[in-house]
Amino acid sequence: MRILVIEDEIKIASSIKKGLEISGYAADMVHDSDDAISYGVDPDYDLIILDRMLPGGKDGIDIIKDLRGANVNIPILMLTAKGSINDRVDGLNVGADDYLVKPFAFDELLARIKALLRRPAKNIGTTLKIGTLELNPSNYEVTRSGKNISLAAKEFSLLEYMMRHPNQILTKDSIITHVWDGDSDILPNTVEVYIGYLRTKIDKPFKNEVDIIKTVRGFGYKLSNK
Repeated sequence: MRILVIEDEIKIASSIKKGLEISGYAADMVHDSDDAISYGVDPDYDLIILDRMLPGGKDGIDIIKDLRGANVNIPILMLTAKGSINDRVDGLNVGADDYLVKPFAFDELLARIKALLRRPAKNIGTTLKIGTLELNPSNYEVTRSGKNISLAAKEFSLLEYMMRHPNQILTKDSIITHVWDGDSDILPNTVEVYIGYLRTKIDKPFKNEVDIIKTVRGFGYKLSNK
């Protein structure tokens, strides 16, 4: 999953970005309101972390209004030092999905991110499921037919992205933009390599079951239990 961090304090933004990447997310950061709008409308992001006070002529409230007005419907978590009840109410009323006051613990930020990213998948609950394959974003546990599957961080991120889009053809470009951050120099062949890693762990050991990872030649990949 790919997250946009909009924060003018570069040390804080860099720290959040690093923590997110260690936790398996792809993350990009911008530092003013002009870039916040131009990056925020990019459909490749799955969640936005937004500071309330930013240079550039607009604050976080204005940015949320602009993004929601542009039909950007992904979760927005407002991160700010302004923590009065009125400030929080203002943020939530214009379209923020959550509000975290500085200073904060990264573990709490991460927990809130996971909660927000679960919301579009309400119909399948906390755990993502395709056939006998299950992935729990909260504890990073993956199982198939009740057997635990150990995945590296980037493998987990790739599988989570694909499981959030079941039965959809995902191109290599869309996978790269959601699983790797914008600073990474990733080639399409890298996606093939990681798909191979997942197949080795998810499909090959379960020979009596249907292969879940499908190659759609000329287009990309999809997850399906059919």
